[in-house]
Amino acid sequence: MTVIQEAWIGGVSTRRVDELVQAMGLSGISKSQVSKLCKDIDERVNAFLDRPIEGEWRYLWLDATYLKVRDGGRIVSVAAIIAVAVTTEGRREIIGLGIGPSEAEPFWSAFLKGLVKRGFKGVKLVISDAHDGLRLAITRVLGATWQRCRVHWMRNALAHVPKGQHTMVAAAIRQAFLQTDAEAAHQTWRHVADQLRPRWPKLAALMDDSEHDVLAYMTFPNQHRTKLHSTNPLERLNKEVKRRADVVGIFPNEASITRLIGAVLLEQNDEWLLQCRYMQIEGMAELTPPLIDTDHAKLPPMAA
Repeated sequence: MTVIQEAWIGGVSTRRVDELVQAMGLSGISKSQVSKLCKDIDERVNAFLDRPIEGEWRYLWLDATYLKVRDGGRIVSVAAIIAVAVTTEGRREIIGLGIGPSEAEPFWSAFLKGLVKRGFKGVKLVISDAHDGLRLAITRVLGATWQRCRVHWMRNALAHVPKGQHTMVAAAIRQAFLQTDAEAAHQTWRHVADQLRPRWPKLAALMDDSEHDVLAYMTFPNQHRTKLHSTNPLERLNKEVKRRADVVGIFPNEASITRLIGAVLLEQNDEWLLQCRYMQIEGMAELTPPLIDTDHAKLPPMAA
């Protein structure tokens, strides 16, 4: 049964699993065996997704993968929200999975509150694509800074420019990203926006509105910035999730999404735990306020 579970999670379709069972000399999978297989996977996945979140975490990435699911005779699209975070020790883990309408603020708030209830704390920066309601939820629930994914933002920006001008405009905007400090980055950003404004006013307006969201990562430690400006660190994980989802096509219900995607996340998280630190620990010190020695702290002298 373990071999069957691993084959299914690893990307083998239900039909292929049945062929595998027959090749092993068995007659096929009965309904009771399928039920036991699903129950075993559910127990492992739920224990992983509901585990306590211990320690302090500084960065949180949120990304949505859209999947098809049957709902009352209809086929609808839902978002599978994956949460990845990095500890003060520079190690990353997958800490959550949520299924729901990605644009709805109540869904985002409920998902983030669930992380907090499990012990998630200390986050300074949340990196994600721009979803309606997400920024508000981040502020209300986590009180953290939001970094809008730079890669997704650039695609939105270039939609305001003729295709033949994409390379030139993208190169101009990237000048802000090449700066070594936040002040220089913001100055360059505004200068480029003003240069582009006469020809592409909608692009310039977008730059005006999103300046602080796209450049938020510039105020964080330099050695961390390459992994903070976008959701690209989740790219390999998302590709594996999509590969497995494509095998299924249309999920029969949301529980089946949690079962399959959760199993993929559990496997990936186990691999990450065996790897070296994801981020340099030295930069983490810049994000931690110094402790106050209450035993030696002195009150200011009282006025006479």
